[in-house]
Amino acid sequence: MTDRQPLFDHAAGYRFKPHEMPILPGSPANPDHPGARRAAYLAIGIFIGLLGGSQNGFLLANSGAVQAEFALTPVEAGWLTVAFYSTYSCLSMLLFRVRQHFGIQPFVRWAMAALVAANFVQMIGPGYYPELAARAVAGITAAGLSALTIYYLMQGLPAAMRVGGLVISLGLTQIAFPLTRALSPVLLVDNDMDHVFQFQFALSLLGFGLVYLLRLPPGERKETFEPLDIPSIALFIVGISALCAFLIQGRIQWWDTPWLGYALAVAILCLGGCFLIEAHRKTPMLDLSWLSSRAILSLAAIGATVRVLVAEQGFGASGMFSALGYGNQQLTGYFWVLTGATFGGMVLSVVRLDPKDLTRPVLFAVFVICIAAFADTRSGVMSRPQDLYWTQAAIAFAAVFAMGPIMMEGMLRALAAGQRFVISFIAIFSLSQSMGGLAGSALLSAFHTIRLKTHLIDAGSTLTLGNIQFGQALSNAARRVAPVQSDPALQQQVASSSISQSVSREAAVLAFNDVFFLVGTLAAVTFAVIFVPWLINKIRGRNPLAKELASLEAMLSRTKQ
Repeated sequence: MTDRQPLFDHAAGYRFKPHEMPILPGSPANPDHPGARRAAYLAIGIFIGLLGGSQNGFLLANSGAVQAEFALTPVEAGWLTVAFYSTYSCLSMLLFRVRQHFGIQPFVRWAMAALVAANFVQMIGPGYYPELAARAVAGITAAGLSALTIYYLMQGLPAAMRVGGLVISLGLTQIAFPLTRALSPVLLVDNDMDHVFQFQFALSLLGFGLVYLLRLPPGERKETFEPLDIPSIALFIVGISALCAFLIQGRIQWWDTPWLGYALAVAILCLGGCFLIEAHRKTPMLDLSWLSSRAILSLAAIGATVRVLVAEQGFGASGMFSALGYGNQQLTGYFWVLTGATFGGMVLSVVRLDPKDLTRPVLFAVFVICIAAFADTRSGVMSRPQDLYWTQAAIAFAAVFAMGPIMMEGMLRALAAGQRFVISFIAIFSLSQSMGGLAGSALLSAFHTIRLKTHLIDAGSTLTLGNIQFGQALSNAARRVAPVQSDPALQQQVASSSISQSVSREAAVLAFNDVFFLVGTLAAVTFAVIFVPWLINKIRGRNPLAKELASLEAMLSRTKQ
């Protein structure tokens, strides 16, 4: 790499030294910044990371208020989530090539301008269909902000810690989810979403100003787009969008809805067509021979499985608290605890990151999830958020503690294989995270629904007038109603309704306990599957990433020549 063309920052009149050159085309150079500027880059990177994660975080945290704001049915609200994930899940691949082709500075300007536009449309609230378009644009910009976060963090971190920027970026996105849940009750006055939309717009304007105030250094460009990119990207986007619709709307409309089968068929056909094109290209965006290798497939499977396990928190615990009648205001302290635990997991993941053994933290995280999930099976109708602080904090910690090493291993393998493999890894990692999260929620939701019906049937078979305890409970409930209702028939009706609600609540909690048990079992199986080959490698004294680490070290040494 000693024959690389020199790189100039014409605005600052600076020629970059060999060791300051970007590793990949489309990424910025890494000059030796003074301390104050380095701190500013780091602060902006943290802000952008939280800003990107909050784009979907505020929507999920206030889904009920959004439905009320636009008078939406649950199905219509589900399409808002589909619009976001459809673009967010698959645009990382395209945006990587955009940065390589057009350069980092145009990418920054357009990404931030699109974010401001999307949040402005939300703020003025023109209606449901403009909101759908805004959510789709927000998904694109959120994917772009993930890359910007990494670049700004790497500018702010010392050279020895720059690799930690990948882990911090991932952690900031995960911190944003509980953080938005904790902040939403302060913003959501009288269930009015206007303040939330205004806050998002203000944050996007601030981010827009910060990236213009302190721009990224320039990077190298290269011609990347080819004619075959158009049909390949189009098929990929349509296929992922159909898959997102299947996973999200399946939870809402249930899986036997006829059109869901067509959506799944479209997803299979379109993704199959995309893979067929990529398999026969000389310079594919997705190198299927590399992606189909055992190491990459197992890495993607582990990443997706961890996202499924972490759904115990997003769907399981949150769903149980909702069934028990807790709203965001009663859960503020709970979400602050999760925010702190996620932050702790991010920091410790960076501190303990060891490229020589990236499997150990994943094993530890899966083990923690397993123990916490089994502990949550003790929940009951009298459970309070405080009762789950420790277990849910452990899961929040484990989620980010595991994903950093998984992402790092994939990047090491991609960089060692060659620059063109990075885009393949970005695509597969982004998909494993997004689809793993959606599939996890869909799986646990379907399991919970089945178990809920089972518990209700079991309860219904025992709650008869011949049951002495049920008869006494019905009589007690009727007596409590008597002071405010004199009609005996209405007393019995109100008493029956009260007992029915209590039974439904008890059945819901029992079903969530079954969900926790399922997650604990899956975590135990996952731990065993990962532990066995890791132990074998330890006994043999073999590092599965030895070649990749040697190759990366050689590449870095060439850039310093």
